[in-house]
Amino acid sequence: MLSGKNRSYLKGLAHSMDPVVNIGKEEVTENVMLELDRTLEARELIKVKIQDGCMLDPKRLANILAEDLNAEFVQAIGKKFVLYRKSENKPKIELPYRK
Repeated sequence: MLSGKNRSYLKGLAHSMDPVVNIGKEEVTENVMLELDRTLEARELIKVKIQDGCMLDPKRLANILAEDLNAEFVQAIGKKFVLYRKSENKPKIELPYRK
């Protein structure tokens, strides 16, 4: 679980990021889950956008996906949300605050 300070740090990193995964009217398919998993492993911090045709609640969906992907929910703003998961192979983001 992320501390408040680490969550704030990740929010700052995510601020300038563009969404790398879009969830559309088909909602969360197996391919979307695979793409989220691969992208989290490669980047560790990702921003996801929910398209207008999708009727899912962004914060609720982000928390469900975080649990399914063994990731951490960072934030949700509007129809975008941010997830974080430390890479098993090549960690890139060093969290500045230890628990």
